Amino acid sequence: MPESGTLEVGDLHSYYGAAHVLHGVSLTLARGEIVALLGRNGMGKTTLIRSIMGLSPPLVRQGHVRWKGEDLTALRPHAIAQRRIAIVPQGRRLYASLSVTEHLTMLKNARAKDGWTLDKVFGLFPRLAERRHHRGSQLSGGERGMLAVGRALMVDPEVILMDEPSEGLAPVMVQHLEGIIASLKALNLGVLLVEQNLYSALEVADRVYIMETGRIVHEGTAVELRKTPDVLTRFLGVH
Repeated sequence: MPESGTLEVGDLHSYYGAAHVLHGVSLTLARGEIVALLGRNGMGKTTLIRSIMGLSPPLVRQGHVRWKGEDLTALRPHAIAQRRIAIVPQGRRLYASLSVTEHLTMLKNARAKDGWTLDKVFGLFPRLAERRHHRGSQLSGGERGMLAVGRALMVDPEVILMDEPSEGLAPVMVQHLEGIIASLKALNLGVLLVEQNLYSALEVADRVYIMETGRIVHEGTAVELRKTPDVLTRFLGVH
């Protein structure tokens, strides 16, 4: 039985139609830990995130996803979210016509006193407070990234799955995001970080998994990975 507050993926096999995409993927993520999931494009990282959240497609045909010992594999996405697991999806998936405030309050009463509130999110992202009345279509790439993270926080998660959160961000915004992710760890949240920006991921991660063709091919600490250039070259094309 995994310890309390641990997300456990075991021997997961996921399919898109007849295409077998995940081949027995296993990993763990504890609260207060940042785990980076790395790999070239098309290796199955987003498929794994979607499988954990119960999003379809893909279809999970074998294996399990457990949170605090409870099997989530057959649950629908909203039921998984109710277990305090949130997602920052690739591409942010914001609504062009909704304001910043509407995005943040659509899943939670803005006057709720427990957990994350509008004031707490605006304290973390002052720029969003300034843009609270602007619609999704009026935000910059950096602001959209902040809003996607803030929206996930408003469901009071214990675990956040982040799929390419730095995509399209300027270097200064990537650094800001790194600080935000570090602050989430300090708040005892677990973060599973799918990231193409290798050095940004290694800056914040405690542990790293590398995927290749739907399989985990390397596991270790971020410190260890920095010291193994042959692994970086073989699996990530870094020279």
